[in-house]
Amino acid sequence: EVQLQASGGGLAKAGGSLRLSCAASGLTFSEYVIAWFRQAPGKEREGISCMSYRDGKTYFADSVKGRFTISSDSAKNTLYLQMDSLKPEDTAVYYCATPQYAGVCPVSFYRDIWYAYWGQGTRVTVSS
Repeated sequence: EVQLQASGGGLAKAGGSLRLSCAASGLTFSEYVIAWFRQAPGKEREGISCMSYRDGKTYFADSVKGRFTISSDSAKNTLYLQMDSLKPEDTAVYYCATPQYAGVCPVSFYRDIWYAYWGQGTRVTVSS
């Protein structure tokens, strides 16, 4: 059974940094896609990044491009989302997700329809 566990959220000041983790089990990490989404209060869920090991590509939404980066530790089956230069508008619950099948990030990676498995979410609050 595929399981994802997101962690690392917390409180940060504007301009600060946080690193989120997504620990995966039940899948071959190097064959899969891991995406990050977030949902701010009163807003729809937003896809912000996607990484696929198969083709080595990563994608970011314009809202986080240049501020967020992705790294991984395949030995730990864990993907990290490094969030720098945080803004109050980054406040949200962050989720990691993966599709049902191995592959590469879809062109429209930011659409949640592509993902079958979701972590439980970790809350990020950025104060001004």
